[in-house]
Amino acid sequence: MGALDGLRVLNLGTQIAGPFCSALLADHGADVLKVERPGQGDPARTLPPMIDGVSLWWKVMARNQRLITLNLAHPSGQDLARELARNVDIVVENFRPGTLERWGLGYDELDRVRPGIILVRISGYGQTGPYRQRPGYGTVAEAMSGIPAFTGMPDHPPQLSAFPLADTVAATFGAFGALAAVFHRHRTGKGQVVDVSLFEPLFRLVESQVIAYDQLGIIKKRRGNRLEENAPRNAYETRDGEYVAVSVLSPRTWERFARAIGREELIDDPRFIDNVSRCENAEALDEIIARWHKERNLPDVLQIFEENDVVAGPVYDITRIFSDEQYRAREAIIEVQDPRLGVIKMQNVAPRLTLTPGSVRHPGLELGFHNNSVYIDELGMTPARFAELSASGII
Repeated sequence: MGALDGLRVLNLGTQIAGPFCSALLADHGADVLKVERPGQGDPARTLPPMIDGVSLWWKVMARNQRLITLNLAHPSGQDLARELARNVDIVVENFRPGTLERWGLGYDELDRVRPGIILVRISGYGQTGPYRQRPGYGTVAEAMSGIPAFTGMPDHPPQLSAFPLADTVAATFGAFGALAAVFHRHRTGKGQVVDVSLFEPLFRLVESQVIAYDQLGIIKKRRGNRLEENAPRNAYETRDGEYVAVSVLSPRTWERFARAIGREELIDDPRFIDNVSRCENAEALDEIIARWHKERNLPDVLQIFEENDVVAGPVYDITRIFSDEQYRAREAIIEVQDPRLGVIKMQNVAPRLTLTPGSVRHPGLELGFHNNSVYIDELGMTPARFAELSASGII
């Protein structure tokens, strides 16, 4: 049993944000029904890399979710959606605002058929405001959050992430909001809407920038791997072409680091005497540290740092991740049996709860895999009606 065993979720969303939100809940035991369009399926099924027409992305994105097909744009499909909603605690969607209302599936209608229901709504700009009707993708939301403006090298363009950062962070906030709403309903009996935009969760992560601009007029600029708040902080290249990430903040970690690189005199150097001074002289400090790394191979650097309890570590690629003993000890990568591909590997559940750690019960499966069990076994639909709706493209 997972921590969310007994919680039922209806995921109407598509592509990344909606499915990832419900997958997080499913990882911890929630019973998730994932709706896809008949015949076409979720667009995420087309995301590469592919094996024999099967998206490997989909295997992770749709894991632990029961997959059914339903045409939400058709009145009969909308009737079935309302019937499904009667038996769930949470509905998740990530359409443009107004879409559910157009289908007769807005919050008021859902709350009428299932009093106390919780509706998680993930959209580009949120359910309110002048931008609410704009089409929103994660890339644009990431740009709007301000993060790319201070990410990347100073002499390069703003740096966008190389994965769907905005979608997955918004989905995580959506899952958190859903559980907060469940807790509130437990106390009051009332459901509510969880309104998540793609840009605001990222904006929440920038921490001090709002107050720094408000109070001091500070506009954070691109500084590469450096931070204005602490130094040294960078990724340094070793003689054998590897990179080591270093971050030093407290006086004790700075002293340990200086001794480890054989430059104990830097501890009392006025340029580096405290964190503020090190930040002001970060370029000079980086030159010293970069030169030290460039004279040594990665294994030697790591041994020195480990012996001196320095906060540092190598920059991993996926090859190193697969061979790393900490990943292995934590079982961060697990094997899952797939009906078509056999044994496949993917990330384990996170976070890990001690009593109910969660599990990956199955990967993303074929389109409509659970149609029979949901429509016939659970809703009590007759086989004849099921065949009729299937033939007409409703399910």
